Amino acid sequence: MPLMFLNGGAMRGGPLHHLLDGAPLAAATTTAPRYRFYSVADRFPALLPVAHGGARIAGEVYDVPMDVLRDRLLPAEPPELELGVIELVDGTSSLAMVLRRPSTSFPELLDITEHGDWSAYRRTKSP
Repeated sequence: MPLMFLNGGAMRGGPLHHLLDGAPLAAATTTAPRYRFYSVADRFPALLPVAHGGARIAGEVYDVPMDVLRDRLLPAEPPELELGVIELVDGTSSLAMVLRRPSTSFPELLDITEHGDWSAYRRTKSP
């Protein structure tokens, strides 16, 4: 089964976690420091691979069956994201949703790389 890095609503405790249909958690980890991290209209996070100025972004890696990926997880993803392959901090590769290019076509992008974690960013938005 493919490994899938998640860093938003499908993580443990998130509103979309049920889409994983019980797929086992393989690791809580971070990306390699090669990504910028964005909030897209404060609805969901997005990774963007960069050559310089990247950071580690926190997330969870799940061992997701292909049919769950095909039938449940990918159809729920917003059109601003696309399936890609990222590098994790330990040098291994994982599937992940990344910002569809060109990202300049999404005017509601807020760079939240300094937070390094979607949950940490969301906590700054809570009253």
